[in-house]
Amino acid sequence: MKTMKLMITTVFVAFISISMLTAQNNESILLSVSEITVKQGHNAQFMEGVKKWKECYLENDGKESWNIWRRVQGEGTVYIMASVMANWAEMDIVDPVNKDCYTTVLNFIMPHVEKVNYNIARSMPEFSRDMPEDTKLVWVTFFKVNDGTAFREIISAVSSSIKAKEGITRGIWYDYMGGALDAADYMVSTPYSGFAQMDIKRDSPWKIYENAVGKKKADEMGKKWDAAVDAAWSHIYTLNTELSNQ
Repeated sequence: MKTMKLMITTVFVAFISISMLTAQNNESILLSVSEITVKQGHNAQFMEGVKKWKECYLENDGKESWNIWRRVQGEGTVYIMASVMANWAEMDIVDPVNKDCYTTVLNFIMPHVEKVNYNIARSMPEFSRDMPEDTKLVWVTFFKVNDGTAFREIISAVSSSIKAKEGITRGIWYDYMGGALDAADYMVSTPYSGFAQMDIKRDSPWKIYENAVGKKKADEMGKKWDAAVDAAWSHIYTLNTELSNQ
């Protein structure tokens, strides 16, 4: 029961607005990420349960804000819930509203949840941009890496080329803090104001880097990338404003 309470507290009480998930003031933050898979056919009940929890939280003067995102592609119905922490010590803090809303989570949300995958990542502000306030969806790419030093060298060089050309880097980078064998090592989140913005044609990061340093050096960096990265995969996530508290 103690483990279940901890999971519920982590997943449903510690949310902070995704607009805060940025590299503000060039300071690194910890990102707490819960990937929640909803049981097949239970999405409507899950959403109603989250609404009930949100109502309970606000009625009990809960102070945090949060955003909830739904994964667009892939198998099943998956939501991502994230919170940020300035440091590890914040994990010792328990929101007092959890006691008042615990039964709401237990009775109206957890029966519709198939599984929860929990991870923690640290932001990489030296390579990242801020999250725009009008963000409605994010394209998140995950990486399994065997050489973190080489990987950081590559994203530093490519990000610098993008910033030199466009005035700002395109993504928000995170370094995973441990995790399961199949967990990513790094991820980058690229924000969009809507799907239409994804239709805008832009040079790829590699093309920008090649234009900046020349084909020979870009090809050398490409070989280093192939050697350092074991796997990469992406998902799009859309913001659910009804379940969020902005």
